[in-house]
Amino acid sequence: MRRWQDGTRRLALMTLLLGALAPAFATAAPTVRVLDLKGAIGPAVSDGFVRALARANEDRVALFVLRLDTPGGLDAAMRDMIHALLDSRVPVAVYVAPSGSRAASAGTYLLYAAHVAAMAPATNLGAATPVQIGGDSPLPGGADPPDSDPETSSGAPPDSGSALRHKQINDAVAYIRALAELRGRNADWAEQAVRQARSLPAGEALERNVIDLMATDLDDLLARLDGRQVTVDGDTVTLELAGATVETVEQDWRTAFLAVITDPSIAYILMLVGLYGLVLEFSSPGVGVPGVLGAICLLLALYALQMLPVSYVGLGLIVLGVALMVAEALSPSFGVLGAGGLAALLIGSVMLMDTDLPAFQIALPVIAAVGAGGALLLGVAVRLAVKAHRHPVVSGADTLIGTRAVALEDFQEQGQVRAAGEVWRARAARPVRRGQVLLVRGRDGLTLDVEEDSP
Repeated sequence: MRRWQDGTRRLALMTLLLGALAPAFATAAPTVRVLDLKGAIGPAVSDGFVRALARANEDRVALFVLRLDTPGGLDAAMRDMIHALLDSRVPVAVYVAPSGSRAASAGTYLLYAAHVAAMAPATNLGAATPVQIGGDSPLPGGADPPDSDPETSSGAPPDSGSALRHKQINDAVAYIRALAELRGRNADWAEQAVRQARSLPAGEALERNVIDLMATDLDDLLARLDGRQVTVDGDTVTLELAGATVETVEQDWRTAFLAVITDPSIAYILMLVGLYGLVLEFSSPGVGVPGVLGAICLLLALYALQMLPVSYVGLGLIVLGVALMVAEALSPSFGVLGAGGLAALLIGSVMLMDTDLPAFQIALPVIAAVGAGGALLLGVAVRLAVKAHRHPVVSGADTLIGTRAVALEDFQEQGQVRAAGEVWRARAARPVRRGQVLLVRGRDGLTLDVEEDSP
């Protein structure tokens, strides 16, 4: 009986011990990290994606999902994202969702680069032709197609604009075909998306092997991916996503800050505030506030502009315009310098962003407001200059003209008079008596021309 009781106690103790150690040996639930990207792809979006994916690699999450809805974006920002995606040791799924979203232009390249390309119903992708950069007009409907040889089609060498356009398209075709071949997706349709701006809805994209699967929502996506094998960095990885914990990546302060200052309109305003602040500080030193504020704004503007497609001709025109308007204020030319400066400022503002992407253009109302403000200041400066020109002289020797003088002696032709409290040599056409009040008509060096003052 005693042995039976001891055995029962030992069994109960082992059961409690195993129960306590079970959580330590249990497999932790896999983690899926989700980043939402909605809007144009620019420097701030690219920076946020690269850093979020780097953290996912550090934490060794099971899957990183980029939930995408974009009309496209800047080529440099897109390539930075693709570089990070290709270097990732964590599987990345690009998921175009929710319904009604799109992966146009740069979004198509991201889909092709992803380890898993998925779309929700009623979404689309494509139209991946590079948007014109540099101010050249796009190819018209009757021009040679992008895949034709610009020299042999017309029998003459291509102009620089046409050659640049073909270089851009051929480079984009080679890039997207390389991504398609890497992931085993439809490379021929990818080339059509670039050369002919083709687009596809989600259903047709799945049929043509452009994407890997369709999913109605995130839960459906994870269920379909559970047990699927993908190639990551040359190794085959089986996705184990059952019971996965989903973590949504929130936008941090750095991404939010970059999103604000890299907005072309904000960067443009910061640049103007910086330039005018420094001009104000140098013209009236000692205050300090305009100089400090101007320096900060100008540095922020330069940091933002170096990440954006900037035309240096436009930037030079803006600087020239500000310089001419400042010159007008310091040495009035009755509007000549100011009008030229305002024209240069407005032309440079329109030319500043060297891309046709609507999301990366300076808003026209902002340019109009700057132009209206500049015109108002120019009008005030010209009015003050005209008013000062018409005003009687209030300083210098010329102020004596039109005033009265008193003869200090009798003289003919030349003698001495007192004018404005000073003794001057005077010249008169008629004899002058001592104490006679005279009128100053002119001045020749230190000699005043005087005449009898008529009552």
